[in-house]
Parts: sequence; C-alpha cells; structure tokens
Amino acid sequence: MKVLLLSRYGVLGASSRVRFLQYLPYFYSQGLEITIKPLLSDTYLQNLYNGGSRWREVLKGYTTRIFALLSARRFDVIIIEKELFPFMPAIAERFLRLIGVSYIVDYDDALFHRYDCHSNPWIRRLLGKKIDSVMRQASCVIAGNNYLAERARRVGARRVEIIPTVVDAERYHPKQKSGIKMPIIGWIGTPQTSRYLQPLLPVLESIKSEVPLRFVAIGANPEDFEGTLVETWPWSEDTEVESLQQFDVGVMPLMDSPWERGKCGYKLIQYMACGVPVVASPVGVNVEIVKPGENGLLASSIEEWGHALRQLLQEEPSMRKQMGAAGHALVKDRYSLQAQAPKLLKIIYEAA
Repeated sequence: MKVLLLSRYGVLGASSRVRFLQYLPYFYSQGLEITIKPLLSDTYLQNLYNGGSRWREVLKGYTTRIFALLSARRFDVIIIEKELFPFMPAIAERFLRLIGVSYIVDYDDALFHRYDCHSNPWIRRLLGKKIDSVMRQASCVIAGNNYLAERARRVGARRVEIIPTVVDAERYHPKQKSGIKMPIIGWIGTPQTSRYLQPLLPVLESIKSEVPLRFVAIGANPEDFEGTLVETWPWSEDTEVESLQQFDVGVMPLMDSPWERGKCGYKLIQYMACGVPVVASPVGVNVEIVKPGENGLLASSIEEWGHALRQLLQEEPSMRKQMGAAGHALVKDRYSLQAQAPKLLKIIYEAA
C-alpha cells in the first residue's frame, strides 16, 4: 500500500514526530510504502523559536504542498496532520474528495479553536467552520482525546477513532536513581509553552525556602527565566529521555480554556513513562491520565499546587517511587507506541 503523509513539520516538530514519524519503522516493517512531505521545514521552527522571519519558509512550504497534491492519485490513502493549508479555506481537502482520493486527518490539539475563537471577526466568519468541513470529508478522523473526538462526531465525521499521543516504551523507561541528591521538579516543552510556568514561580520559591530543590525546564528559553530559580536545559531528541529520568516530580500546569482542553497530555505520558510521579492541572485529558494518589496529583489553585508539591517532596521517597511505577504501568498498557501501532495500521488499511 502506498501512503502519502502530509505532516505539519519534520522531526523537529513535536506533534509530527510523536503523532506519526515515530511509527514509521513499524509501518515499514508491515509493508507500507510511505512518502513524507512536511508542510513546514525545520528552518521554519528554528526561526519561530529564535524570533526570526518565517515567511520565506511558509511560502516554500505552501508551494511544495501544492505540487504534492498534484501527485495525490498515485497513493492509496493520504494522511493529513491537522489541515492542508493553515489560514486558507478547505478547498484542497474538497479537491481530494472530488478526485476520489481518501484521506485520514489527525488532530492532537483543538485546532478548530484557532479559527472559531480567533480575535479577528473575519477569521471567525470565514474559517470558523473550516476544520468541521475537513473532518466531514475525511474517511477517518483520528483524535488524540475525547474532547477532539466529540467535536468530530458533532459535526458529522463519518468515522472517528481515538489514538492518544504515545511514547516508544523501548526508549522511555524508569532509571534507578543513585545516592542522595537534591530533588528535581521538572517540566518539558517549548519556548512558546513555557508561559504556563510563570504562575508557579512564586510557590516554587516558597517551597524552596522550606525544602531544598531544583526546578528544571527542558526546552524553555533561558532569557524568559533570568533571575528566577528555573534552570533551563536545552532539548534534543537524543537527550530528552535521559534528562526526564533525572526528574523526581514532573509538572504540567495549564490554564482552563477551550484550547487547553484539547491538549493530549503528552508531558504527563513522558514523565510517567520514565517512572516519575506528576502534578497537573485538572484540564482536559489530564483528568483521565492522572489518577490522584495513584500515579500523581491534580491541582487547580496555586494553593493546591503548593500542597501537592510539598506532599510529594516531603513524603518518603517510596511514595514517589510507588506512584512512578503505577504511571509507568499505565503508559506501557495504553500510552505506548507498542500498544497503539497495530490499531493505527488497521485504520490506515481500512481507509484506503
């Protein structure tokens, strides 16, 4: 079977990497012939994170995608990550249906809210229902969680399947911590998402005055946290697992808004895969992943965050170890590539 994967990014884009690119070795082993055509290059992402100009890369990406669509009929099925052309009507998706090409569309966030909740009324009017149209025309909508799946069902998608964002259980595993060390509370993300950490800084400073600790943010911009207790570590695919294994507690603070409710909790899955207990905001899929008192804790207010972090830091290390083991077992059973890959393969074959 020939498959055209129209991802949003290349390997530097977390969503593309974890939603599809990490499955490629398995797909190849099962006989799929996959052609990958990212919309936006690694250079685009580097410029995004560094504040550089991105228009040239956007123009190049849109042009490349147009040529990719001209070859669409050579493939048995097309997989689209999110949409074909951001901030344009769903004309290209309708074109695929008109020429009889089946496509699967995948969502790991509430992209539809980028349009229907946009501050510009013209964007809301012209594109507010764009993603609904993309979903309806797809042979299958793959959603990362129930919030996204419910949207697809509500707008009339023909088939909706939930596949959570997963980790490779052969890469992610707990590591025995040696000796007595200062506990590390940690977070992983990008310069764009590190804003969620800002409300936590006062409570972290308060806890640090009571209990020795380090706070590490992997992938954050160092300039955003100058003069704070935050240690910023660079992200790389080669070192992320080793870095996460050093955490004693992993955190995922979020605001409660429509956009955040569509997130897939990937940070929590990464922490748990490494045997790290978690503290998270009770927003969206987080309440499904975190079993309070079993594999982590949920915290809404700043006061609850302070209580939860103190509890995990001040209790016996055996409590953290027990929670970490429970989280690891959950990931292996449900949130691992090994658990979800056969289901995704079946969807691809049935959509062709």
